[in-house]
Amino acid sequence: MGVGAAMIFPSTLAILIDVFRDPIERAKAIGVWSAVSGAAVAFGPVTGGLLLEHFWWGSVFLINIPIVVVAIGLQAVFVPESKDPNAERLDIPGFLLSISFVSLLVYTIIEAPHRGWTNELTIGGFAGTTVLVALFIVRERGVESPLLDVRVFRDMRVTAATSSIFIAFFSLFGFTFLITQYFQFVRGYDPLEAGLHTVPFAIGAGFTAPVAARLSLRFGPKRIVPIGLLFMGSAQLWASTFDVDSTYFGPVVGAMVLMACGLSLVTSPSSESVMGSLPREMAGVGSAINDTGREVGGTLGVAIIGSIFATTYGPRIVELLTPFGLPEAAVSAAESSVGAAFAVAEQAGDPAATEAIRTVASSSFLDGFQAACTTVGVIAILGSVLALRFLPTRVTSAPTHET
Repeated sequence: MGVGAAMIFPSTLAILIDVFRDPIERAKAIGVWSAVSGAAVAFGPVTGGLLLEHFWWGSVFLINIPIVVVAIGLQAVFVPESKDPNAERLDIPGFLLSISFVSLLVYTIIEAPHRGWTNELTIGGFAGTTVLVALFIVRERGVESPLLDVRVFRDMRVTAATSSIFIAFFSLFGFTFLITQYFQFVRGYDPLEAGLHTVPFAIGAGFTAPVAARLSLRFGPKRIVPIGLLFMGSAQLWASTFDVDSTYFGPVVGAMVLMACGLSLVTSPSSESVMGSLPREMAGVGSAINDTGREVGGTLGVAIIGSIFATTYGPRIVELLTPFGLPEAAVSAAESSVGAAFAVAEQAGDPAATEAIRTVASSSFLDGFQAACTTVGVIAILGSVLALRFLPTRVTSAPTHET
């Protein structure tokens, strides 16, 4: 599924750049593209919750099959062919190096809360990642047909726009990872209810993305993208104030809508900035860079935010559960995940003990949730400063190499 997604995302954006040659029409198309991908983040949990309510867990995978069949048919009929007639062979060593450093980095981050951030294996994982990244850069700079032309990052417009996309999806995926658990465990919603409670995010993203494209055309990405990252950072800081009884139609919806609006204000203008800064024949490269930022940002968002959460949640719940005199296995299970902590509460037998353990689990979850949201909020706000400094005031179509 991951390989399939990696083949789809860059291709779709490259197709838009090829089909919509006019900068204004291109910006509108990217706006629609961003709106669909942003809305899908919320509609996915709704669909998953609905399927889990009525079918078994495997149905969340099978539901993709009819959708894919329809998409393939539409693509065959409506999407024009566009390819580089002089395309070189795939850079296999670069491909393997890219997989290696991302995998090692994610694995190291995920395991760090359990091993310890100063553990020799954790430090070795980060050191190994650094070496692999350096080897990847050297390889890509020296090969005639690189997997990722790292030289384009000399242009700070490309670097700032890609970094903005990275930070936006880093923030989004991490927030989504935790908010669904907040709904299900802390608020007690079933999977369908938890999915439905994320719909305001989809609505906010769907309405804002096309508007963001127009705003970028009028005011330029330098003014729009920093506002989007500021919105996302503010939404994360707002979410860090959530507690068990936070009003849904109040701070919860407000933070989700602000997050969605911020995402749209970042995605469309930043994508347009990347694509508009490169020659048309490098549309595939630009699209790959854009989507690498999205995918790696989302992956690291879940890994890093999850690790920040676990680093706070684990010691806290162990501390609070110690007075209960529970078996070591039960405490260890509760430490591993908030879902397991609520399962331990249900097995306590005594209603009073069950309620007390649930309260402890909720309190520990919120401590981790608040630490993670605060950290990401600060990162997003710092990202807005970077975008304000380096993004172009206006995006114009880059000339082709022939001109």
